Amino acid sequence: MEIQLTTPEIRAILQGCQYTLRLVGSSRDYCKIQSSEYFSTSNDVVLNDAFNILGEVVDAIDQVEQVNQQGESKHGTGN
Repeated sequence: MEIQLTTPEIRAILQGCQYTLRLVGSSRDYCKIQSSEYFSTSNDVVLNDAFNILGEVVDAIDQVEQVNQQGESKHGTGN
């Protein structure tokens, strides 16, 4: 079964995930966990990295949308 989402829905979900990650990352308990000497990830990533990656994905979606809109306006004026 394929889930069908519109581009605005995808953007909203990703931005919601970013917001959630920011909330978790700013919590006192998470900060204590991440600063523990026992906190380790296989690629030395932290929660803020995931936040930044989601931001890059949202930016890339925006770029594609811009290009698509420019292409539609170019094709629309020639008719």
